[in-house]
Amino acid sequence: MTFLSRFSRRSQMTAAIVVLAAVGLAGWTGCHSTPVTGRRQLLVVPEKQEVAMGVSAYDEILAKEKLSTNQQYIDMVNRVGQRIAAVADRPDYDWEFNVIASEQQNAFALPGGKVAIHEGILPICQNEAGLAVVMSHEIAHALARHGGERMSHAALQNGLQKGVQFATRQRSKSEQKVILSAYGVASQYGVMLPYSRKQESEADHIGLLLMAKAGYEPEEAPRFWERFAGAKGGDSPAEFLSTHPADQRRADDLRALLPKAMQEYSKADTRHGIGEYLAR
Repeated sequence: MTFLSRFSRRSQMTAAIVVLAAVGLAGWTGCHSTPVTGRRQLLVVPEKQEVAMGVSAYDEILAKEKLSTNQQYIDMVNRVGQRIAAVADRPDYDWEFNVIASEQQNAFALPGGKVAIHEGILPICQNEAGLAVVMSHEIAHALARHGGERMSHAALQNGLQKGVQFATRQRSKSEQKVILSAYGVASQYGVMLPYSRKQESEADHIGLLLMAKAGYEPEEAPRFWERFAGAKGGDSPAEFLSTHPADQRRADDLRALLPKAMQEYSKADTRHGIGEYLAR
């Protein structure tokens, strides 16, 4: 007999209703939609506030980090970044691109056009087009306001948890623990992680079209993710436990989008192809 089965049918129904409410409300969408994909979004944080928070966070990060002195890295990141910014349709952003002297294989973009690349990911990029894959993906997160969306969903999740606590206040401590545990598992693995993976896939989609419009060869996108997977040596969590889709899935999904991306690439004012290769 399981721990949950010892409770009354009423208690089990309460737990089920709570979990279904968490899943349903976390999927609720508002009046905003993402660029390119048109997905409806829940956004309760004003964009101006997102941008202000992004600028502040960026300044704090750069104040703590050591910036790269590798001039090739700096020049390439700025060149690729400016080309992507030129087709991002956000002239109101105060674009800024920096390279952080770190072996982390990472990059990020914050609201307002604040972008940073860690040196450690550049060897995997190999060339300008590979770098464009990374930068356009991160910039797509900012354009789609994924950070604000995550904040909105986190606020909803916290509010629901408080509602669960209130609704079960007259239950025994053991019943409350089971119901809250069920809510936590359902919201984390049934809603929050899948939603994070959805955002990552969406940023891949938007980013692929951005790099194509900026004149970089779209076929480099799936090749980059295959190189990235190889660099990990298979050391990745199971996809359902991760905030990101599996690298091979990303490569496969990007290949499926190549016909559309190639149309955008063919219309680019200047086609740079792979661009400059990084010095080895």
